[in-house]
Amino acid sequence: MSERHNTIVCSFDPASPRINAYDIHGWIPENDVQLIQIDGARWQVFIKLTDSEKVHAVLRDTGDKVEYKYPTEEISLASIALAGMGTKRVRVANLPPEVPNEALRVSLAPFVKVLDI
Repeated sequence: MSERHNTIVCSFDPASPRINAYDIHGWIPENDVQLIQIDGARWQVFIKLTDSEKVHAVLRDTGDKVEYKYPTEEISLASIALAGMGTKRVRVANLPPEVPNEALRVSLAPFVKVLDI
């Protein structure tokens, strides 16, 4: 399984307004950002920076909380952390019930570490 490198995750309060990539680019210096990924369902924004030095500088300078000011002047608190891959749930559709769990585990083993079926 691959891991996220040079990436921070900003977790917003679900009561706050939705955020978009354009707003994030105004928040973090553009020359430091390589990629922005928004996970709307979890109210998270993943920001991939140019190198680990920039990541550690952001984490050091902000602590674990940061104020985000929306273009509407509304302010929201977001927590900032180093992003990891975490555990993912995978659904395999249209698999006959006769297929044993071990066969599925062996088939997925080259791609992921299977924790439970």
